[in-house]
Amino acid sequence: MASHSDTLVVFFGATAGANGGKLGSDEREIILLVWQIVDLHEKKVGKLHKCFVKPDTLELTDQCKEETGLTLEDIVDAEPLDKVLEQIQQSVTSEVKCLGRSSYTLLVNGPLIIRQALHPEASKKNLVLPECFFSFVDLRKEFLKCCPNASSVQKLTLSSMLDYVGLPAVSEQMIGVKEVNSMVQLTLCILDEPYNHKFYCAETVNTKFDSGTCSKMEPVDSETVIRARGLPWQSSDQDIARFFKGLNIAKGGVALCLNAQGRRNGEALVRFINAEHRDLALERHKHHMGSRYIEVYKATGEEFLKIAGGTSNEVAQFLSKENQVIIRMRGLPFTATTQEVLSFLGPESPVTDGAEGLLFVKYPDGRPTGDAFVLFSCEEYAQNALKKHKQILGKRYIELFRSTAAEVQQVLNRYMSTPLISTLPPSPIVPLPVLSTPPFLPTASSTRDCVRLRGLPYTAGIEDILEFMGDHTVDIKTHGVHMVLNQQGRPSGDAFIQMKSPDKAFLVAQKCHKKTMKDRYVEVFQCSTEEMSIVLMGGTLNRSGLSPPPCKLPCLSPPTAYAAFPTPPTILSEAALYQPPLLAAPRGPPTTLHSPAHALAYYPPQPHLYMNMNMNYTAYYPSPPVSPSTVSYFAAPPGAMAAAVAAGAHPVAAPSHPAAAAASSVLPQPGALVRMQGLPYNTGVKDILSFFQGYQPELGGVR
Repeated sequence: MASHSDTLVVFFGATAGANGGKLGSDEREIILLVWQIVDLHEKKVGKLHKCFVKPDTLELTDQCKEETGLTLEDIVDAEPLDKVLEQIQQSVTSEVKCLGRSSYTLLVNGPLIIRQALHPEASKKNLVLPECFFSFVDLRKEFLKCCPNASSVQKLTLSSMLDYVGLPAVSEQMIGVKEVNSMVQLTLCILDEPYNHKFYCAETVNTKFDSGTCSKMEPVDSETVIRARGLPWQSSDQDIARFFKGLNIAKGGVALCLNAQGRRNGEALVRFINAEHRDLALERHKHHMGSRYIEVYKATGEEFLKIAGGTSNEVAQFLSKENQVIIRMRGLPFTATTQEVLSFLGPESPVTDGAEGLLFVKYPDGRPTGDAFVLFSCEEYAQNALKKHKQILGKRYIELFRSTAAEVQQVLNRYMSTPLISTLPPSPIVPLPVLSTPPFLPTASSTRDCVRLRGLPYTAGIEDILEFMGDHTVDIKTHGVHMVLNQQGRPSGDAFIQMKSPDKAFLVAQKCHKKTMKDRYVEVFQCSTEEMSIVLMGGTLNRSGLSPPPCKLPCLSPPTAYAAFPTPPTILSEAALYQPPLLAAPRGPPTTLHSPAHALAYYPPQPHLYMNMNMNYTAYYPSPPVSPSTVSYFAAPPGAMAAAVAAGAHPVAAPSHPAAAAASSVLPQPGALVRMQGLPYNTGVKDILSFFQGYQPELGGVR
């Protein structure tokens, strides 16, 4: 607090590049420091001191030479910054002691020399700054307390403040000396009658970044948030806080962004304590973190909450421990236990509170994702844990990274939280009818109520597409965003969007065509549902026209058991049709089939909608709890029923005992397909046949 200080140290600095209102914006080093002491009690002034500073890069810009009048000869024999700062601290301490005073605070004309020049440079050079450089008083703000009608803080200059109080301009022409003399005169003026000003509060610079949690219900001012792009993928929240050293980031105010695969994409959202610090952060656009330059843009509070906001009580409890270092573990065996993970980390990196300091990330149904977060009480333990990066646990190598509270929230939100845009159907009370078309593919028609996006960045996800479409997102149908994947299951750069009407599709194509997404322009074309369906089923759409999907070719026609099913849809018990992992919402008690009225009904033989076993699309907006790639893998009808339906007869009654019904559907009879997931990569046909020993797969039926 400045009110506890006996003296003020009027402080000024200049860099080898831009100065004045752009000081520090070009990352140039400090080359000049000038200071002078003012005794607040006696209102006396000490000796003026001036020091040149030798930068690592001996180069002055033309602008610097013109504004300061300095040359390389002035600074070539000077001391480096750390030595000069040490000398300043010793000199000020000694002089304050000679005056019989015990404390002092820096007085500057604007925060740039402290926040934008001194602290960033010290951070890059790994210098430990003396404590006196972590607090200061801004003369412009103190002047406005005395003269509130003078002007705004941004418009105040030393000459305008001197003129306002009737003081003559300082005639000194030497850079630094002129500014310090002007600041001293203004200080003595507002200390005296009629102002009798008291310097109550000093601004502070955070010594470290405090991690923490952020609730989705917490209000976040959009004027305090920025987006940083181009970060090294291994950057932690502490690295980002170091990049913005000198500016105060709000507690838990760094949110690392993840891509669709859950990996960091080189972007982060940063929340500052107020708009002033946010504006100073924007001045660091294209400043460097190591050898990379970082882009800094404005962002919104809504964007920050979308990434960092959390609702999970489990996460809140996990992150409630203060001053913990968070490490993310990725690639864990799905069978890994808490004790196995603790043993892997070893006694040299003890986890905070043992098992309570370990958080496994799971899917909503409780299945492990292979990710976990670990808390360590100090940096030493965390460093020991990071040494185990890519070491083996079980039969898998484990990746370890520094993490953040916001990343914990984001990863848990991705897997566990309710979607921001609700797309789930209401919980059914009665059995649902089976749709005549797959739930994520529309009925094909020539109506041009869709748009095709071509040339998307391969890292683009659902959030990027929604942001790209802007206000037009309100006209997207539910589950209407379809990402097209290539044969390897990777993004192809194409997507289809179902709009509510042809007019809406036409408007989107007009407004968004060649609009930029992540530095790439995206082509937007209006198209029909039929064109979209053909591409999503594996066909192609290019300048040469439509090519049919593989499922339309004669050699890949669907099995006859499916083709023989009657076209009109009928009602089937939901429990009999859906396997538990595929249910999107809770369901009522299962209904057993005893009546011919409950005849099995699957998708009708519409040639353009056969479910291809290599379907290459994923449906979003946002991702439904059932992966769309599993749409074609509903449980096949029990063999006896399928055979009966194929023969045109009524299905037999379901087994009276539920266990018998389950057993009859474990392996479909000839003509039905099953899908195997989670096979070892070196699995061969013989291994699969051995797995199904006792059953009789069709000849050539293993794909």
